[in-house]
Amino acid sequence: MAAVAHVAGFERDGHEAESGVFPVLCRRIDAQSSDEALVGAMIVNEPTAWVEFQRRYERLIFRCITKVTRRFASVVTQEDLREIYSTLLLSLLTNDKHKLRTFDPERGNRFSTWMGLLAINCAYDHLRSVKREPCKGTLAEAEDLVCRQPDAFEQVAEQERATIAARALEGFSAKDKTFALLYFGEGMDPTEIARTLKISVKTVYSKKHKIQSRLESMIERPESSQAA
Repeated sequence: MAAVAHVAGFERDGHEAESGVFPVLCRRIDAQSSDEALVGAMIVNEPTAWVEFQRRYERLIFRCITKVTRRFASVVTQEDLREIYSTLLLSLLTNDKHKLRTFDPERGNRFSTWMGLLAINCAYDHLRSVKREPCKGTLAEAEDLVCRQPDAFEQVAEQERATIAARALEGFSAKDKTFALLYFGEGMDPTEIARTLKISVKTVYSKKHKIQSRLESMIERPESSQAA
């Protein structure tokens, strides 16, 4: 059958080859492609998809890896970080890309969040494989140690601020809520946000300032936000 189906803005020809949840994509993947289309194209080995995957998520992956390994800074080298990254990419390719096929957007998971968890797990696996331990100081250094954990009051205050911020986001427009999640939640680069939301970089900084001011105002004056 030579029917042509349209999925997420891409065309599928009559080969009817399926890649798990995702159909084979015949057009090139670019910055405007959805995560679902990107994963589907990666599964069928579309070269542009893997290039776009690294462009979108390489920075996020390395950031997650570094969060795990920074306690081992004296023994973990840049070569170790690259090895962990390479191991993660290899895990996406092995067993007929089984790990990629398990990603299901219908469960409500963002692909960026899912990749971050995979990167963290891969970093821990690497550390366990080489049996590295965190750097240890001398007993004399213990006298100068202070507790870096917040006290109970700080924890409660932080929870209250988080609740107020969540309540504030409920009143945002869908576009502003998406902007806040990308900028403050995922730490996405302003240029990438501009490309994703199809706005100028100047608008990104303007929206960032307005949204941040609004959130800070509500956090600093919780009683006024509750009254509103």
